[in-house]
Amino acid sequence: MAKIFNEISEEQKQFIADQKIFFVGTAADEGRVNVSPKGMDTFRVVGANKIIWLNLTGSGNETAAHLLKNNRMTIMFCAFGGKPLILRLYGSAKIYHARDKEYHKYIDFFPKIMGARQIIEMEVGTVQTSCGFAVPFMDFNEERTQLKSWAEKQGEERLQAYHKERNSRSIDNFETGIVQE
Repeated sequence: MAKIFNEISEEQKQFIADQKIFFVGTAADEGRVNVSPKGMDTFRVVGANKIIWLNLTGSGNETAAHLLKNNRMTIMFCAFGGKPLILRLYGSAKIYHARDKEYHKYIDFFPKIMGARQIIEMEVGTVQTSCGFAVPFMDFNEERTQLKSWAEKQGEERLQAYHKERNSRSIDNFETGIVQE
């Protein structure tokens, strides 16, 4: 049975910290809905109603494009081991780039990861938990290292060029705000 909360409890905060993966859902008013899996120690609860996560360079930048069009966002965590649970965070989000003071306010919350692209800050309005009885058991083996290795091999200049070439527009051709003109 689903339960609704107005803020993230200490127990829920611990559940979130224990998870190795989370999913981010966004949508503009038109175009595709996007759901992205995220990992690599990039999520932090910084208040009962505020989270931040470090968005790493990827093949697309749909989340950023959607948030510029419509700032609503849903984040979902699932227990793949132990007690079954699904936890969703609903709220509104902002994107911060290295050129923004807020980015520098939050960047030290995370380990240094080459390819850090943006920090997303979300004001959480609703927390929902549900049973997760149908979520399968799965074992965590280890983090993948390909993204980190690829970004380190690129270096800062090539990453910026990649952002401009591959991350400045969404699949639906929306601006992502990563390149400042």
